[in-house]
This record gives sequence, structure tokens and C-alpha cells, in this order.
Amino acid sequence: MTPDQLITFATVAEHGNISRAALALHLSQPAVSGQLRLLQDEFGEPLYQRDGRGIRLTSAGEQLRDYAARLRDTFRGAQALRDAMRGLERGTLRIGASTTPASYLLPYLIAAFRKRYPDIAVSTIDGNTAEIVAALGALDVAIVEGPAGLELPSGAGVTPWREDEIVAILPSNHPLADGRESATLEVLGTCELVLRERGSGVRQIVERAFAERGVEMRVALEIAGVEGVKEAVRAGMGIGFVSAMSIRHEKDALRRLHIAPMPLTRRFSILVPHAAAPSRAAARFLELCEEDAGARAG
Repeated sequence: MTPDQLITFATVAEHGNISRAALALHLSQPAVSGQLRLLQDEFGEPLYQRDGRGIRLTSAGEQLRDYAARLRDTFRGAQALRDAMRGLERGTLRIGASTTPASYLLPYLIAAFRKRYPDIAVSTIDGNTAEIVAALGALDVAIVEGPAGLELPSGAGVTPWREDEIVAILPSNHPLADGRESATLEVLGTCELVLRERGSGVRQIVERAFAERGVEMRVALEIAGVEGVKEAVRAGMGIGFVSAMSIRHEKDALRRLHIAPMPLTRRFSILVPHAAAPSRAAARFLELCEEDAGARAG
């Protein structure tokens, strides 16, 4: 039995899913499964059972979970202390971002950060909101769209950041592309729709808005990623929903419609896994994000 096996087990128990745990640990799924198998051999009995797409802990696994979680949290705390003590001279910054901020905000933030701190090594991962939250334990800071939910690691902090508008997009030859600037959900509900994959922050907000208005959705296609939605709309599959910033450079192929009578907006959130002791590099990046938000508000 090794510390790495226990940390892996704690992460799998936390997420209830081997593939999400692998993402959080920056390991392959076979590597995670292999560590779990070795750990089970040490105990001589199953620690978990498959349950649909996830896992369910056995009685033995539940007893081990608390010990493994304490070891993992101690290890994370030691990592945070190490990073804080390194300072900015030879530090690293690991940033995660969900799809929209990763594509349309993060490149500009990183460029500004590198101008100030050229010796900091910056690495990034991207995914939908659920995937980034699952990987938070392996990051210094993350930017996500939509509600982050309650499944955050112990000690994580959440800060509301910039506001963003979600708009409907449609091809220029669509019947609703008749010069109007907005449309109600009732009108959009009569058309075929293209939605992001499950776990997407945009999808969560759009589904909630339709449900609150009591409007049924006619979903023609589910597809991963912002660009996937845009291409499906261009292909005539239906009306999609994306961040307004994702179509700011579009030409004439797509039209946007604001949601009436009230625009459909959401806030990006900044997540810090160790809010009480962020690394110095993470603290400086947070300051940059605050400056960006303040400049736009002003």
C-alpha cells in the first residue's frame, strides 16, 4: 500500500467516477484502475463496486475513505505551502477553464500575466464546467461558466467574476433572421434547437430558463463544444445557444438574437482549491482578473 494509491482512492471516492478522478489526477483511466486493483489486493476484498457509469464504495471502502481523504488533504496542503514558499521567481501556475472562458478570455489574461511575470510557467486545461470542477484539486485556479455546484474540494473558494450574456444563434437564412433583435423563449421553443453536451454551463442555464417559463424544448442535436454548436447551426440543424463573446468575430453566416423580455445572463466564477493559502502566482493571477473586471465595469 502506497500514499499514491490512497490518494487515488480518495479522489475516486470523492468523485464517484473513475474517469473523472483520472482527469483530476492527470492520470490515464487504466493507471487509476491499476492503482485501485493493487490497493484492493492489499486489503484482500473489494473496496468498491461498479454502479452504472460510476462506482459505489463497499463497507470496507467506506471505512478506508476517511483515512485516505485525510492523507490526500494533508498532501494538498503541503503542495499549497510549497508553491506559496517558492515565490514568483521559479513558480508555476496551473489554470483550468471551462469552454467559453478558455477560448475567449483566458488567452488575453495569460498574455497579460506573462508580460508581468515572464518567469512563471503557465499550463492550462479546458473542459466543460463539470470536468473543470472535477479537476480542481490538481489546479491553482479555475474559471468556470454556470453554477459550480456544491461538489467542491474542502477548502475551495468561489468568487463571482464577470457577467456574460447567452444569446440564440441561427443561420442567416432562418425564418427568424428577419431583422429582429430578440425573441422570447416561447418563440424559440417552436423551433428545433442545438444544445451543448451535458455538464456544460450554457446548457444548464438554458434548460433552467426554459423550465422556469414552462416551455418545452425541441432538441434536434446535442453536440460538444461552442464551435460544434456553431457549425451545427451553420449546417441548418437548428437554433443554438452560446456566449455572446463567442460570435463577436462572426461575419454574415450567423445571426444572434437576445432573449426577451430579459436577456439571459450568467456570471463566470473563479475557483481556488486552496483559498486560505493560494500560491503567490495564483494570488497575482487573481489580482489581474480583478483588475480586468474593474476595468470593464468602469
